[in-house]
Amino acid sequence: MALPNQVRAVLFDMDGLIVDSEVVFRDAMFAAAAEGGFELPVPVFHRMIGTAWVLGAEILREHFGQDFDTEAFAEASTRKFYAQVAEAGLCLKAGVVELLDDLDRLALPRAVATSSSHEAVSRSLGPHGLPDRFHAIVARGDYARAKPHPDPFLAAAQRLAVDPAHCLVLEDSHNGVRAAHAAGMMAVMVPDLLDPNQEMHSLCCHIAEDLHRVRDLLAAQAR
Repeated sequence: MALPNQVRAVLFDMDGLIVDSEVVFRDAMFAAAAEGGFELPVPVFHRMIGTAWVLGAEILREHFGQDFDTEAFAEASTRKFYAQVAEAGLCLKAGVVELLDDLDRLALPRAVATSSSHEAVSRSLGPHGLPDRFHAIVARGDYARAKPHPDPFLAAAQRLAVDPAHCLVLEDSHNGVRAAHAAGMMAVMVPDLLDPNQEMHSLCCHIAEDLHRVRDLLAAQAR
């Protein structure tokens, strides 16, 4: 399937798209819940994927009640997450380096637009030498509203000085795809923990098996 507009910049989500971190987050949160003596339902966790913690905390309070200690749960989850990262590291998703090499050859600017913090970006991408391969990194604190609002992607497009209509967003989450669509950008979903539903098929230009398929899309447009 051809992309509707010429791609002049590529905007990457990070967790679950560049690094295989969502499954580590999931296991850390489930372990923190078990440690606290309760169970975090999978559908509740899925609603939290792809958005900032402040919205995730609202989802938790909606499910567990307004007295639920989201701060303590966040601290326990983060501790377990980084313990696992320290032990095993974070793997890159298939095709990341090859796609970045392609973007170099095509002279296409690219940015990270994530709900995670700048510190998390450094911890996740730094060991792989990736931060310098992006022309901009937009993280929590750089925009007013997190995904599914369009703010992170609009901020990234502004930093790259590229019209949103010519930005290609690569996302693994439903909230990220919603944010890209709201920003007026082309969205390709590369599923990780969430399968594409009918809404995603309606909002995306393409559903790609992995980032190698994204390479194929860009190569076809460059011909």
